[in-house]
Amino acid sequence: MPVLFMTAEAPAISGTQMLIALGIGIALLIFLILKTKVHAFLALIVAAVAVGLIGGMDPNKTVSSITSGFGGTLGSIGIIIGFGVMMGQIFEISGAAERMARTFLKMFGKKHEEIALSLTGFIVSIPIFCDSGFVILSPLVKAIARQTKKSVVGLGIALAAGLVITHSMVPPTPGPLGVAGTFGVDVGQFLLWGIILAIPMALATLVYAKWMGKQIYQLPDEDGEGWIRPPYQAPVYDLTSEDKGHNLPGTFVSFFPLLLPIVLILVNTVTAAMGLKEGIFSILKFIGTPVIAVGLGLIAAIYMLAFHTPKKVVMHEMEKGIRSAGIIIFVTGAGGALG
Repeated sequence: MPVLFMTAEAPAISGTQMLIALGIGIALLIFLILKTKVHAFLALIVAAVAVGLIGGMDPNKTVSSITSGFGGTLGSIGIIIGFGVMMGQIFEISGAAERMARTFLKMFGKKHEEIALSLTGFIVSIPIFCDSGFVILSPLVKAIARQTKKSVVGLGIALAAGLVITHSMVPPTPGPLGVAGTFGVDVGQFLLWGIILAIPMALATLVYAKWMGKQIYQLPDEDGEGWIRPPYQAPVYDLTSEDKGHNLPGTFVSFFPLLLPIVLILVNTVTAAMGLKEGIFSILKFIGTPVIAVGLGLIAAIYMLAFHTPKKVVMHEMEKGIRSAGIIIFVTGAGGALG
């Protein structure tokens, strides 16, 4: 027998009918996004309406569910998204993202460039959107390929995989935050489990990146504008190549604004799980709240990374981030409505 959902505001709803409606709604959503010029925000709302009505919900209940889902999702994560995009812009203009990449390259040494790029993407994509991170770091991929004669395809896959994995799995990026808001999951626990699950995924993509680097052997040409596909050759290492990162911020100041909110949120999660709420632990709970923690990370980024950047430039970049966040916030809210 089909499962029935009883509410005080609507008659019984068939669980089977709702599952069918969900399938139709998702198919409609994919069609609207991929095959039409409808924006993802409108597509999500249309899909949410379709799921509700086809699933047997009362029209008024459908509308109220959409509005409450939209508002509820943004109420819990909207501020964090705003802080996150502003922090990402500062990482971009200051060169902190590139400093992270160069730090990992130096740490892992020659023959391990894929690991260094994957780990860079893994960390950089937590505050910076993965597409922006790829644009920022792709020149470094080309430079490494040119120096070592490693395929830019394998190196690019390693970087892209690291970026996409944490962008999809680890708060405070909007996707994981949207899931946490929709299902009422503690952000700290989501962050911890997201990192734990992301690690084996990153390791698997490393194997794939190295394999593809040999399958598609492609190098940047001398101008750096195009590509060549010569016969495969073993990597070489020019130990005399200069480090072009001398104008970048230091390693500590590059990592600190990113690691600060992560550590604060995780400390809050651990102390809460242990039932520690008195004294100093109440302070840790406050500053470990995701909104406060990410806000502190943003303040640290402003004063540590943008210290020598003109105030007008910093304000312009932060406002640019907020403008880009508008679309993200609306799409995330629409996802909450569908949820």
